[in-house]
Amino acid sequence: MMRTIAFLGLAAAFALAMAATAVLIDPGRPATPAAIEHVAEPPPVAQLDLPGDVLARPVAPLVPAAARATLVDGTRLRIPRLGIDLPLRLGDEARDVGAQATPNGAAFLLPSGAVPGATPGNAYIYAHARAGLFLRLWDAQLGDKVDVVGPSGDVLHYVVIEIHPRVAPSDLRFVGRTADERLTLQTSTGPNASDPRFVVVARLTK
Repeated sequence: MMRTIAFLGLAAAFALAMAATAVLIDPGRPATPAAIEHVAEPPPVAQLDLPGDVLARPVAPLVPAAARATLVDGTRLRIPRLGIDLPLRLGDEARDVGAQATPNGAAFLLPSGAVPGATPGNAYIYAHARAGLFLRLWDAQLGDKVDVVGPSGDVLHYVVIEIHPRVAPSDLRFVGRTADERLTLQTSTGPNASDPRFVVVARLTK
């Protein structure tokens, strides 16, 4: 299953796209008791309906290659209430999927997804559940502000509308393309590839 995504069929590509984001809690750094409790007893799925809106659902898989854009160097992802402020870099499917070697120090954009501010749809972003990365994502709340900041200081503002604390690795609903502009943020809940994913959805605000 760890072959490069380019050589697989669409269904398998979806599975590997989710596996690419199966980043791990650092086994050498134990989680805090509060974090362990949070993962062991997650809250129910939370969803926020913004006034006058109907939440978009995945309508097609990924973004066609011809429509993909390049992520601008120097872009950052910020969630102010959680103290998350990370470089946002383009993921590498051979590295993150084939080798299961997602680096530390940044959040990564799934290459086959949308690019915030450049291509509309679902920008799928993942990072390790480690201190200084996405560990605090476990404490996300509906209404949290999420910003994508360009190198020139331009900001795209998003708001958290859904929190899914236990998403099975086989559940691919959050990887596909959407009709609206959103970020799907994902980290792990444990050290094994079979552990559930923690998924937060934020939608672009006007």
